[in-house]
Amino acid sequence: MKWHPRGYGGTRRDPDQVKRDGWKEQGLLAVAINDHRLTWPERELIRQLGEKLYGKRPDRREVRNG
Repeated sequence: MKWHPRGYGGTRRDPDQVKRDGWKEQGLLAVAINDHRLTWPERELIRQLGEKLYGKRPDRREVRNG
């Protein structure tokens, strides 16, 4: 059974592809604070930028990877 109108189906893009397209097409950057591809200084910079633009996150214990 189809739950979408004809012509609106297709495949769903994975989250990294959506982020990549957003960066290339609109200059938007979506970064997870715990992305394993980032070094500690890069994660810290992202955290500081996020706090400057949007305020502090709710108080949680930070999970440190690696």
